[in-house]
Amino acid sequence: MVTSAHQPDSPHRHGGKDEVLAQRMAAHDRLAHQSQVVLRLGQMLLSFGASAYRVKKSMADVARAVGISEHRAQVTYTEIIATAYANGTFRTELAEQRLMGVNADKIDRINNYVASLHGKSVRVEDVSDELDKIAKVPGLYDWFSNALASGLACAAFAFLNGGGWVECSAVAVASFFGQALRRQMLVRHMNHFGVWMACGALAAMIYILLVAPAQHFLGIESTHQAGFISALLFLVPGFPLVTGLIDLVRQDFQGGLGRLVYVAMLVASAGVAVWAISAIFGWSVTPEYGVSLVPWLHYLLRFLTSFVAAYGFAMLFNSPQRVCATAAIIGAVINTGRIALHLELGVPAPAAVGLAALAAGLLAVFVARRTRFSRVTLSVPAVVIMIPGVPLYRALTYLNNQQIDEALGALFTVMFTIVAIGMGLALSRMLTDKNWLVEKQDRVPNLWEYEEENA
Repeated sequence: MVTSAHQPDSPHRHGGKDEVLAQRMAAHDRLAHQSQVVLRLGQMLLSFGASAYRVKKSMADVARAVGISEHRAQVTYTEIIATAYANGTFRTELAEQRLMGVNADKIDRINNYVASLHGKSVRVEDVSDELDKIAKVPGLYDWFSNALASGLACAAFAFLNGGGWVECSAVAVASFFGQALRRQMLVRHMNHFGVWMACGALAAMIYILLVAPAQHFLGIESTHQAGFISALLFLVPGFPLVTGLIDLVRQDFQGGLGRLVYVAMLVASAGVAVWAISAIFGWSVTPEYGVSLVPWLHYLLRFLTSFVAAYGFAMLFNSPQRVCATAAIIGAVINTGRIALHLELGVPAPAAVGLAALAAGLLAVFVARRTRFSRVTLSVPAVVIMIPGVPLYRALTYLNNQQIDEALGALFTVMFTIVAIGMGLALSRMLTDKNWLVEKQDRVPNLWEYEEENA
């Protein structure tokens, strides 16, 4: 009796289990396609130099658009671990990113595309096609324009550091060839630490070979020797440095610390080149050079050279011309104001830098809300020109020469300035974005909630 009573129900029961299993397999297969395209978007943003916060937010926005109920991601500088929840199931994937670089134009293209999906549903195939289009967009500048931007930016830096026409001229030539070599090596995906070392050595050597004959035959003063450090300022990794600071403020410690370690290794590689070339040629980094001008003319030239320096760095970040011009105007205003605060009003240098970075962040937000440009592509070139590259490379040379007191003084100058830049940008974010001011805890989703939604 018992057996016969259950026999009619068995096929139905087994059929129901098979149907449920088939539905869950179909849901998991669909989620695999959805999560894959979201992970690809995050990997692209990471390769273009976006911060961990930007990567995670963009992935979550696209995940909602393609039908994923919840998306969580852990982002470091080289890896993304992401989990997607939908239809009563979940999927975790890992992607490694080995090609680090900066491409502000493609960051803005992806940001604008993600913003266009707000409140919409889109097919996975459409997102994949759009990412294909963005990936195929070529660089905005050829090698000559790129190298020329580097030369002019570093020449402007040389003037801002107190150099005259000798330093600026030699720096422009040395930085041009140094950046040309770096461009060719990066295109071939060569190891970044070797690239920085080789390009730093080339730029330093060209500067010395230009100034040394003039010093010997034309009687140029030896104070021009220290100018060769300005020829290496195109090697300051400003974009990952600033985004790393932003990650730390957002408590994305793995991403932020990874970026800062990467920055430190690059600077150390270039510093080894500086020390080696200066030791071979017996060149000094100690002399302080300077130029005396009428105050109003000096500030005017500081404004113009700040504009050129920020414009050049924006081009190195592959920003469109309008972004370069806007970022350069912001950079010229805040850097000239920083100098005036320090020299005229006696504001301590780190405080002046912090106030200037705060102003840069607020101006970038003001412009970003009225254009299709992101705040990071506007603010980073503007604040990069305040990074004290000369004390940084001098400190490394002092360390190699066992001049510990001088090295520590230069390193503390660099450290306080960089912290001030990070704090200024972070404060501007907190004042204009509530997501930066108030933290919230995301709970682990319950799978049965999504199963009930799709029942």
